Amino acid sequence: MDINKAVERLNSQLPLKSRQDRLSQDLKLAHQNVLRSLVNYGRLPTKTELTQLLGKDRVDSSIHKLAKDDLVVLDKEGVNIAGAYPVTNETTPHQITVNRHTIFAMCALDAVSVAPMFNADVQIESRCHVTHDAVTITMRDDELLMVLPSQDIRVGVRWQMPTGAAAHSICLDMVFLLNEQVALEWQKGDTEYYSLFTLPDAVEFGKGYFKPLLD
Repeated sequence: MDINKAVERLNSQLPLKSRQDRLSQDLKLAHQNVLRSLVNYGRLPTKTELTQLLGKDRVDSSIHKLAKDDLVVLDKEGVNIAGAYPVTNETTPHQITVNRHTIFAMCALDAVSVAPMFNADVQIESRCHVTHDAVTITMRDDELLMVLPSQDIRVGVRWQMPTGAAAHSICLDMVFLLNEQVALEWQKGDTEYYSLFTLPDAVEFGKGYFKPLLD
C-alpha cells in the first residue's frame, strides 16, 4: 500500500491529529507533555505538572476530555493516564528503551514510530505475532541500525474501526511478522483489510502519522 494512502486511511479510522487540533492550546500542550514525559523521562507527568499547564480546577476534566477523544489511554481504574499513542506505561508485547528508560508501545507500528517522532535512539524488543519468535530492532531517528532475526520482518495492519480505546482494539492487530512468508500466511490473501509493510515502509508510515502530533 502507498504510504500516503496508509496514513490517510489510519487517520480516517483513528484521527488523532484532527482531534488534537480541535483542543484548546493549553490542552494540546498537556497532551504533548504526556508524550514527551513518557519518552524523555520514562514516566507520566505529575498532577503538579499538569496543574501548571491547565490550572488546578481543570486537571481531572481535561484528562476526561483527552480520554474521551482517545488521545490518551487511562489505567485500569479509569482515573489516571496510562499512555498516549504511540507510548504507554501499560505492559504490551512491544517494549522500547529510549533515553535509558523502558516503556512500551501500543502496537508494532507505534514501536517503529517513536525514534523518528522524537529524533531519538530506540531499541525495540517484541515478538512475531504468529510464530512468537523474538524481534529486536535498534533505530536512530528513522534509520534502522539493527534488525534481528532478519531484515525480512514485516509489520502487518488489519484495518478496522476501533471499539473503545484503540489501544485495546485495533492496536492488537498491528503486529510484527517474522518474514514475508509468515506475513502472507497471516494476510490470507485479504489485501483489502490486511496490509503488509516492510520495516522501512512501516517507519515512514508511522512517522507520517505520528510526528504531526508534536507540531
